[in-house]
Amino acid sequence: MAPATPARDPVQTLETALSAQQDRLLPCVHCGFCLPACPTYTRLGDEADSPRGRLHLMQAVVDGRLDPGSDAFRTHIDRCLGCRACEPVCPSGVEYGILLEHAREASIAATPPDLLTRGLLAIMESRVLRALFFTGGRVMRATRLAALGARLLPGRGVLGSARRGLAMLAGSVPWRVPRSSRGQPGREAGSSEDAGARRGTRVGVLTGCVQEGLYKRVNDATVRVLEANGFEVVQVSGQSCCGALHAHAGGLGGAKELARENIEAFERAGVDAVVVNAAGCGASMKQYGVLLEDDPAHAETAARFAEKVRDVDELLALVGPRRGAEVRCRVAYDHPCHLLHAQGIRDAPLQVLAAVPGLEVQPVENADECCGGAGIYGITHPDLGGRIGDDKVRAVQAAEADVVATPNPGCMMQIAAGLRLSGSSTGVVHPVELLDESYRRAEYYER
Repeated sequence: MAPATPARDPVQTLETALSAQQDRLLPCVHCGFCLPACPTYTRLGDEADSPRGRLHLMQAVVDGRLDPGSDAFRTHIDRCLGCRACEPVCPSGVEYGILLEHAREASIAATPPDLLTRGLLAIMESRVLRALFFTGGRVMRATRLAALGARLLPGRGVLGSARRGLAMLAGSVPWRVPRSSRGQPGREAGSSEDAGARRGTRVGVLTGCVQEGLYKRVNDATVRVLEANGFEVVQVSGQSCCGALHAHAGGLGGAKELARENIEAFERAGVDAVVVNAAGCGASMKQYGVLLEDDPAHAETAARFAEKVRDVDELLALVGPRRGAEVRCRVAYDHPCHLLHAQGIRDAPLQVLAAVPGLEVQPVENADECCGGAGIYGITHPDLGGRIGDDKVRAVQAAEADVVATPNPGCMMQIAAGLRLSGSSTGVVHPVELLDESYRRAEYYER
């Protein structure tokens, strides 16, 4: 039996991650470009709650001047949304998101996270627990117990977390196009022959955990839309949670195990592209090569795999989506952080929406700022996450739209929760759902 690989010291891991960035950190003159881009700094005004402040804390841990289990380190690292809005504006090119994950790994090694975080991560690691958890969630949603709890519970402390979580669950219900906004069904530009000739690419779709558990309709719409655009969609058995929630929380060991499962599953399926309809999952999977770079058995395969990952909007925009039938509707679009900042994808979802005749699409004000969801942040930080989310909700309401479109389940749930708690009836959808409705009206699907 091969000897067990010795566990890595999280502080040493953090030091290694920082050392690898020295060529980018050294030119940094603390210009402060990241400050106005950081949602926590703009709300709290504390330098320690800014990206450069957190980097300073990380360096203090590496230098031995600060204990990774101390409140001074843990509080400010934990408050970070991980939205990565600081990365595009950083002239030194600091890969903050990667460093944040290592910092959190060091923090939780010194002081375990709270029970809520540990419980949620444990659920996502187990197929059985995930199935039970989301089945229970769907029952609460269908019986309207989630909506009732969101109305009755107070908004502070532990009960505030429960209230926010129930509002997210209640807000995940499907949005139906109002009768007054329906256009006339019928075939528009494009044909099935055009789509079939366009691309014969073999793709597999990540079903995910939250997406499959609460937004299966988005997965189903994704498959239908891809097939209508000429892609061969194959089922990928053995896939699992992408590991994004674990990585964001500092559970890199769990994230690596989940990454290995997904790489092996999609490799067995022999797909040309791995299609993801959740921005957070896509950002995480595009970094599998970095996540597993110290794993000699998977490093090269992980790097190749990461190059195959495509957001569904990214892929559709690349080939040019077929136009469908008219859907008359006013849409407010909001950028998910992990699509815009982490993946650098801005226009693709808007191109997908442009393939739907009749839509009036308007990005919300400050659409590039985080909604406060950030994985499980909206639940674990109901006060600050709710404060950031309330600003997003006000921007959405100012757009006076029928529905909000945003291609990430965490953002969908956070925005829907905020709208519901404010008494708004505005719906929330994934852009591919509107394209799917347009195709249904155009009769692109076989009955």
